[in-house]
Amino acid sequence: MFAMRETFSRAALAAALVVVVAACDRPAPPPEPVRPVRVATVTPQAFESRSSYTGEVRARYETNLAFRIGGKLVARYVEIGSEVKKGALLGRLDPDDTRLQIQNARAQLNAAQANFNQAQTELNRYRKLFESKVVSQAELDRRQNTYNTAEAQLESVRSQLRVAQNQMDYTELHADADGVITAISAEAGQVVASGQTVMKLARPEEKEVVFNVAENRLDELRNATGIAISLWAQPETEYSGVVREIAPGADPATRTYAVKVSVQNAPASMRLGMTASVTILRRSDANVIALPLAALYQKDDKPAVWVFSGTDGEGKVELRPVQVAAYIEKAVLIADGLKQGEKVVTAGVHKLIPGQTVRLLPEVAGGKP
Repeated sequence: MFAMRETFSRAALAAALVVVVAACDRPAPPPEPVRPVRVATVTPQAFESRSSYTGEVRARYETNLAFRIGGKLVARYVEIGSEVKKGALLGRLDPDDTRLQIQNARAQLNAAQANFNQAQTELNRYRKLFESKVVSQAELDRRQNTYNTAEAQLESVRSQLRVAQNQMDYTELHADADGVITAISAEAGQVVASGQTVMKLARPEEKEVVFNVAENRLDELRNATGIAISLWAQPETEYSGVVREIAPGADPATRTYAVKVSVQNAPASMRLGMTASVTILRRSDANVIALPLAALYQKDDKPAVWVFSGTDGEGKVELRPVQVAAYIEKAVLIADGLKQGEKVVTAGVHKLIPGQTVRLLPEVAGGKP
């Protein structure tokens, strides 16, 4: 039994020696290849970005014009594009029914005036009789009430006549300001309701450009340091603009927000409906560092970048947290965390580990995104 155990131990020892010898003969794994990276040199500077949008020139004040009464439109005196002055006659309704109402009101006024005159005469006579003690106080009071009723009816009929005369005036539609007719929605012979829009009047003394902006670009407008407007028909001339209104809700179809920019000192040659280009300018107050978005890395849900340190085109990288000033189109602005002259990896950041050896590729000119 002892001899068998000794034989087994020797065999196990021999097998272990064979494994050790084989391991010693195995070649060492090759060193990890040096990863090439592209970097940009940190250069703090005042940054300016531009975003362009296409919009349409419109009048700031555009009024829907309508008749204050309903009726049949018998005449229209303007066309789309007509320039009108304040008070100009734009359209007319059939006045026959209104004329009959005036005649009826005048007849009622004559009747009420006759009743009033009779009541007044009787009141004066009964006052004299009362002073002579021929009639009682109760009889005089009845005549006084009759007079008061006739006077009230007379005033009511007068008011009805004034209303009928106003209705006659309402059969004509006049321009309430100087402007241009931009739309017409009723033709002669058509019956229109009270308050129904029949045309639109634009007042061109103050113009604006209307365009749509995606929700992720609204901050550019709110933080804009300047707005330049140019017409496609006159691209060589620029006009300054001011954001007047940003729609509080998105359009349900396009999911964009309508923006209205007032044009400062708009010339007469800027006609309504022209296509305009709106350029939004943003300038940083302090020096910032512009890097491509691909250079940004996330560590613990906080922004960071890989900083290269080394010489002769080869070195190591370290991950450094940074403070982001703003995100712009295809770039990120860094406010703090980097020093001038440092080199930041701008591509392949998600394949790096701290302390990894890298080799530099030719740097993008100027280090700009």
